[in-house]
Amino acid sequence: MVQTRRGAGSPRAPLVALQAEIVTCTRCPRLRAHCAQTALTKVRRFRDQEYWGRPVPAFGDPAARLLVVGLAPAAHGANRTGRMFTGDDSGAWLFGALYDAGFASQPTSTRRDDGLLLRGAWVTAAAHCAPPDNRPLPAELVACRPYLLREIELLREATVVLALGQIAWNAVLAAFAEQGVALRPRPRFGHGAEVALDARRVLLGSYHPSRQNTQTGRLTRAMLGSVLARARALA
Repeated sequence: MVQTRRGAGSPRAPLVALQAEIVTCTRCPRLRAHCAQTALTKVRRFRDQEYWGRPVPAFGDPAARLLVVGLAPAAHGANRTGRMFTGDDSGAWLFGALYDAGFASQPTSTRRDDGLLLRGAWVTAAAHCAPPDNRPLPAELVACRPYLLREIELLREATVVLALGQIAWNAVLAAFAEQGVALRPRPRFGHGAEVALDARRVLLGSYHPSRQNTQTGRLTRAMLGSVLARARALA
């Protein structure tokens, strides 16, 4: 979902076209088969719902100053709802933190028509299809990278990129390398890591708000909130 934003030079139309292209993507047969099968079998608690079951588009404010990059849609989260980080625990953490930092209109995200709007933020992922075991193959990440690259090019006002997890961090660095921004030595991922990508853009790192991280205490709400406060200050 690309939110309406007026103004000359707005990237809204190209972003809408890009998301339509993503939804119809068939580059990765393994991922497409997994998403479709998951949409058929479902899980008990969502057995009465119709799953999205396709590549999940990115969404947000076309004038975003913050670009948030996750790993991939969750099988019973975004693969079900059709909107990134929507309908699962990771999304509850992320959108709660975005709301607290002033980037979201509400702290919850349960379905793609729940009224959530992003303010100055855009949410995407390194892979747009739900992968088995939450692990896309390297070749699948490469196949999806052109979409991230085009988002970076279209979101001209985005000065801060927040990578949720090491895979997203590496995907962002690879996309910028294709733009001719290859940092040496390669910046290492870590929670709270911060590196200048070029004269105007900064990359921040955060542990992914997955259950594996939040339930073990590796990532706390205060830790995620601190990174987003830094993103707000930079943006």
